[in-house]
Amino acid sequence: MTVCLDQMGPVAVKSYPGKQLVDPEAGETTPAGRARQEIDYGRREKAGYVFGALQPRTGEVYTATYTRRRLVNWIDFLQQVEEWIPKDVERVYAVLDNLTMHRAVDVLLFNLAYPRWEFVFQPTYAAYLNLIEPWWKTLKSLALKGRRFETWKEIEEAVQKATAYWNAHKHPYVWGRRRRHQPRRKPGIAQLPKVA
Repeated sequence: MTVCLDQMGPVAVKSYPGKQLVDPEAGETTPAGRARQEIDYGRREKAGYVFGALQPRTGEVYTATYTRRRLVNWIDFLQQVEEWIPKDVERVYAVLDNLTMHRAVDVLLFNLAYPRWEFVFQPTYAAYLNLIEPWWKTLKSLALKGRRFETWKEIEEAVQKATAYWNAHKHPYVWGRRRRHQPRRKPGIAQLPKVA
């Protein structure tokens, strides 16, 4: 089983802009509409981090929030992921980036304690190879976009609800761009004319 692991952050306690419906047409008495957002004068609390694990085959995701990005939190998160993965899985391939925290001695000790784990480090400057990286954009749109947060607890709750929503509607996560519907191209001058 392949599991993509990473952390997103820092996630600040602030307002996150989102899409709002506006009236682009100006009327006789009203001007054209503009997207408005309440002025936000900075952070209210310290920022935190979201640690995540994604199973690309099923699309299932596990997230945990922490106020700091420390080695202790990373080992705790690995323990939680170990409990989350079914016990009948013989081998777990964890795809990671080259953050120093991911290669620490404590992680090697974790690997000795759980021999079914194998850590696969992606090449430097190749973050796109870890499938959880594009999923962070999905999480931001589900949990943060268009909302104003006053406390870190609100962000934790939003991330938990967004993760639960994703897992309820999960699908296999495939690497690559989303295919968009494109109209059929008309034949150019190279096409042979039809002869009767």
